[in-house]
Amino acid sequence: METIKQAYRVDRKEISFLRFIFEGYDGVAVIKTIDSQKGIILLYIAPGCEDDAGMILKDLQKEIVMERLPLESFMPNDLEL
Repeated sequence: METIKQAYRVDRKEISFLRFIFEGYDGVAVIKTIDSQKGIILLYIAPGCEDDAGMILKDLQKEIVMERLPLESFMPNDLEL
């Protein structure tokens, strides 16, 4: 199984909060900031944790605006953790 990558645009003020939340769910996902000024992050979801990450994201989207971005718009080196 392979790590799942998802890209999002969020309010840049929320990046630390999102990182804190996912760190609390040890091993589910890791967040990498691609562009802090634009609020662009990559979410690396651990194999087998897709359902957990999906539930966390669904709950977070009730409080935070998160726009999913296509991975094709990133350079390959941006996608590396």
